[in-house]
Amino acid sequence: MAGTQDAATELLFYVNGRKVIEKNADPETMLLPYLRKKLRFTGTKYGCGGGGCGACTVMISRYNPITKSIRHYPANACLVPICSLYGAAVTTVEGIGSTSTRIHPVQERIAKCHGTQCGFCTPGMVMSMYTLLRNHPEPSLDQLTDALSGNLCRCTGYRPIIDACKSFCKTTDCCQSKENGVCCLDEEINELPGFEEGSKTCPKLFSEEAFLPLDPTQELIFPPELMIIAEKQPQRTRVFGGERMTWISPATLKELLEAKVNYPQAPIVMGNTSVGPEVKFKGIFHPVILFPGSIAELSVVKHADNGLTVGAGLSLAQVKEILSDVVQKLPEEKTQTFRALLKHLGTLAGSQIRNMATLGGHIMSRHLDSDLNPLLAVGNCTLNLLSKDGERQIPLNEQFLRKCSEADLKPKEILISVNIPYSRKWEFVSAFRQAQRRQNALAIVNSGMRVFFGGGDGIIRELSISYGGVGPTTICAKNACQKLIGRPWNEEMLDAACRLILDEVSLPGSAPGGKVEFKRTLIISFLFKFYLEVSQILKRLDPVHYPSLADKYESALEDLHSKHHWSISKYQNVDPRQLPQDPVGHPIMHLSGIKHATGEAIYCDDMPAVDQELFLTFVTSSRAHAKILSIDLSEALSLPGVVDIVTAEHLQGVNSFCLSTEPEMLLATDEVFCVGQLVCAVVADSEVQAKRAAKQVNIVYEDLEPVILTIEEAIQHNSFFEPERKLEYGNVDEAFKVVDQILKGEIHMGGQEHFYMETQSMLVVPKGEDQEIDVYVSTQFPKYIQDIVASTLKVPSNKVMCHVRRVGGAFGGKVTKTGIMAAITAFAANKQGRAVRCILERGEDMLITAGRHPYLGKYKVGFMNDGRILALDMVHYSNGGAFLDESLFVIEMGILKMDNAYKFPNLRCRGLACRTNLPSNTALRGFGFPQAGLITESCITEVAAKCGLSPEKVRMINMYKEIDQTPYKQEIDAKNLIQCWRECMAMSSYPLRKAAVEKFNAENYWKKKGLAMVPLKFPVGLCSRAAGQAAALVHIYLDGSVLVTHGGIEMGQGVHTKMIQVASRELRMPMSNVHLRGTSTETIPNANISGGSVVADLNGLAVKDACQTLLKRLEPIIIKNPQGTWKDWAQAAFDESISLSAIGYFRGYESNMDWEEGKGHPFEYFVYGAACSEVEIDCLTGDHKNVRTDIIMDVGCSINPALDIGQIEGAFIQGMGLYTIEELNYSPKGVLYTRGPNQYKIPAICDIPTELHVSLLPPSQNSNTLYSSKGLGESGLFLGCSVFFAIRDALSAARQERGVSGQLKLSSPLTPERIRMACEDKFTKMIPRDAPGSYVPWNIPV
Repeated sequence: MAGTQDAATELLFYVNGRKVIEKNADPETMLLPYLRKKLRFTGTKYGCGGGGCGACTVMISRYNPITKSIRHYPANACLVPICSLYGAAVTTVEGIGSTSTRIHPVQERIAKCHGTQCGFCTPGMVMSMYTLLRNHPEPSLDQLTDALSGNLCRCTGYRPIIDACKSFCKTTDCCQSKENGVCCLDEEINELPGFEEGSKTCPKLFSEEAFLPLDPTQELIFPPELMIIAEKQPQRTRVFGGERMTWISPATLKELLEAKVNYPQAPIVMGNTSVGPEVKFKGIFHPVILFPGSIAELSVVKHADNGLTVGAGLSLAQVKEILSDVVQKLPEEKTQTFRALLKHLGTLAGSQIRNMATLGGHIMSRHLDSDLNPLLAVGNCTLNLLSKDGERQIPLNEQFLRKCSEADLKPKEILISVNIPYSRKWEFVSAFRQAQRRQNALAIVNSGMRVFFGGGDGIIRELSISYGGVGPTTICAKNACQKLIGRPWNEEMLDAACRLILDEVSLPGSAPGGKVEFKRTLIISFLFKFYLEVSQILKRLDPVHYPSLADKYESALEDLHSKHHWSISKYQNVDPRQLPQDPVGHPIMHLSGIKHATGEAIYCDDMPAVDQELFLTFVTSSRAHAKILSIDLSEALSLPGVVDIVTAEHLQGVNSFCLSTEPEMLLATDEVFCVGQLVCAVVADSEVQAKRAAKQVNIVYEDLEPVILTIEEAIQHNSFFEPERKLEYGNVDEAFKVVDQILKGEIHMGGQEHFYMETQSMLVVPKGEDQEIDVYVSTQFPKYIQDIVASTLKVPSNKVMCHVRRVGGAFGGKVTKTGIMAAITAFAANKQGRAVRCILERGEDMLITAGRHPYLGKYKVGFMNDGRILALDMVHYSNGGAFLDESLFVIEMGILKMDNAYKFPNLRCRGLACRTNLPSNTALRGFGFPQAGLITESCITEVAAKCGLSPEKVRMINMYKEIDQTPYKQEIDAKNLIQCWRECMAMSSYPLRKAAVEKFNAENYWKKKGLAMVPLKFPVGLCSRAAGQAAALVHIYLDGSVLVTHGGIEMGQGVHTKMIQVASRELRMPMSNVHLRGTSTETIPNANISGGSVVADLNGLAVKDACQTLLKRLEPIIIKNPQGTWKDWAQAAFDESISLSAIGYFRGYESNMDWEEGKGHPFEYFVYGAACSEVEIDCLTGDHKNVRTDIIMDVGCSINPALDIGQIEGAFIQGMGLYTIEELNYSPKGVLYTRGPNQYKIPAICDIPTELHVSLLPPSQNSNTLYSSKGLGESGLFLGCSVFFAIRDALSAARQERGVSGQLKLSSPLTPERIRMACEDKFTKMIPRDAPGSYVPWNIPV
């Protein structure tokens, strides 16, 4: 190959304005590890490694010497090979602003609008927003939501992030006068009834007036050196060689073609969004890669008479811009295909991937769920190919998509460009897709459809229909289309078409991806939509000849539009008698907010490497239940860099640890009980070497029976954890004899993944003397880490210190499994005498740590015809997994809280945790209540349906009234519960909107709305006093500054911020005077777990105690010199030998529960609330849109309304995900399929309600909690089920109109699949169904 001799081996690019020259660039190195490990820019975070979460977003800028323009675009650093960056400028979050220089307005606003909680996703959010502003300094709201579509956040619920970004928007979208925080476009909100006069509510959580202005002249300039290189330097092929891979960047088309001759098997990579994930997740390896980054011929745009030619090297985002431009300039009849492509380009992946992925790469990958290929195929597009032998054209048709050799590229050919023909008059093209989530989600089924009528006679001349997602590649329904040619466009044709297409596009029952009946239904539902769309256009073009659609059908054509988001938050102004400098009750920004936004906040994996540090990676079981016959480590140990492999044999005598009642194994010995159980751990010099070696560990298994995966199988095999729990109140059996009606029902509820943005992370550093060891770990429970590590190393606890600065989200998932992994990591570190780091990849994390318990609830309920429930007999089964973990405690909490807001005079509830062959499930925000509460609410809804009453009516009738008694005989005052319910009714204008929903449903056949309101009573407490004790340590230094430490962990909920507010109030000094470093077992011993909504409460009382002790000691000194400063007082105290350090302690609330007697006082107080949600569903596709949610919460006296509202909203959105889109899939062999954001969908920015209103109830009762506040971490999650019941309401309306009778049995989550299949209609009746047992399903409901 010519030019290899002078090939440049130096890689040159810029990062944050500084030149980087890499002498030996390895083609396998991605930008993310290079930034983090080599350049030490740790602001860019690792979240998933597959471009699915946006945590690693950076801005890449490239100069085009031909157009003399600079292109700035966002990219996922985890997928960008460094070798592709020659001549580019990379900007990371550190490059746009820092606290030491100046912060950028984006960073300032996201922090001050409270758009950060744990802060781990924040740098990615900041960079997505920053890149948008570099291209559009005054973006529209559409551009804004589009820019953030590829970024996930698990804490905030997105509303404050949108608020921050909205402050940059140009004013045309909204008046921006924002009277009481409301936009004039949405006048109707001004009629919302406020609170009673006199309790002035304060609408603003932040003040926009003080924001730094955006000044585009202050941004980093594009490095002039790179411009000169691009303009002046002779173009030449660059080759980078790593130890296993060679990277060739040809400079000209000719050189590219030559390289393709020499390396015909080498893939051509540009965005690396297809090859990258295959290499990472499927282990595919390419020895040579061709990167034609700077070849102008690949980015041509040509307008010809018959269509548009688009270069294969253009990114999808560029293609979108080009098509938008063309669509505006040309008449509509010519741009049918372009419009259809634009529709899909708007939702395809996220903004980062669209800017990296190229059109050519998308076409050539031929993914079975490609969104564009079905459209390009029906649009008769052709591909322009080139090789050394010359050029040729091939059609983009089914043979090409199936990779038939005669219709495909030859090994030496490359795809240069794509011809997309203009559409003709009387030709119509449409695009359809349905995914688990509207944006940034692969389609379940998608389709492109085109019809051509020769003229206005409505006779089909050409018909072309393609589907994605229903076969191994894009499927074209050729035969069906052929048979329909010559037929008129009418209902008979439609009916024939549906049957023909179902015959031709057939899916086996065991098809990969599952959802088979749903996919079959979508195939014909999309066809029906196309039929309606075309009929409507024909009617418009020729009103005389074409009958108009029934009004009711029009709705099928409207998208579930999302209007622009807006929201109001209401909370109480502080008491006017409060001292002006007292921060309690004010919406103070999260202490680390600015550091989150600048990337300066340090998480566990951001800590610099320790000298000679090793990396540990786990090898997990691949069988659900099997005997280990042998483990062969020889091959793995022979690989370079491998230091050791820890197995159960090394851990003899210390291979188990008991957290509650049953000891859990650290590493499997001779039997494995689930896929994902830890078997051994590889320790190597680097992460890459450890991962490579882990794949070479050879384990031989012998499968064992039985394999129990589902709750039903556990019941059948009587496989339960002891003991069963039971709660009885009143006399159930007698009550059943006197009721009017008895109903039996059951509901199944799927589990949930924590999806904290920061995966499990730990770094263990042996100190080298006295067996001391430091453990830096992302955990909620440092004391447990200390205990389990000490036990495993056989040293006393005082030699093990556990330190936690902050945690990037936890939600209950960083306790039990974290301890086991930390113990093994510490064992390796201790054995080697070297520091060991262990950071799980997202897929490993999801597999090993499991999440929320799936539940099965069975109930028998006795009630009167007026809706009063007199008797309830209920059983809860949870899927606990293979080991006990926290399953029993979860079942207990579920039972104690199952009454939710209702007084059931006669109640029996049993709870059993099933032992199954799945990874053990554990604590997750809400801890049993989201499941137990859903079962109860589901029962109430059924009762309402039977009585012919609205569910809200039945809820009201059965609600606790004023002073009452819970089933465990604890007294309760439900005044605020009733108050919340009434406020929510008023605030949401429930009666008016209920009528509006009914009117909408009467007028629309294929779209339905639903409205539901759900009350909340969430008891807060830990069932034992010992579990509620807390301690704090407060030092005053001689310059008057204060250091506070306490036992709580900062994981996004803002506990450190609240603690500083407490110290500031108690010591009467400004917050800036108080500092807090982190949590460590060195300063606060024996601290309890951070969880259960009580962290701020308990630790705050301890901090308060310490501050009061100090103030009391210093009182005489302050009295002597009342005008003095804290510096004067501290010095005076020191001179008088008065101690300036105090320990604060809180014993915990009196709390107990006697399960034998079925009574106790397990909880300290109750959080009350209510939520009303309205949704709109598409009955043809199962899509749903959250139109509006109103939430009211009784939070006592809020210590920090900004943090509290953030907790409520974040929990609500997480709950909404739990009940609607988050779906875990397991194979019939117990293997978890959903191992990352590509398969498991948490709510994204497109899922939040268009309107979200949160109000806090004015404080009424004083309590002995911290300043009469209430803990809010978990309670709001359950309110997400208001969306579930609103969807159920819409489904009931659809079924009623279609004459479907019988009980509506729904499981959670209510995914598009479940929504569509519950809307029974002619299409669901038409599809073929497989008899159970005639096939092996792809997945099973556990």
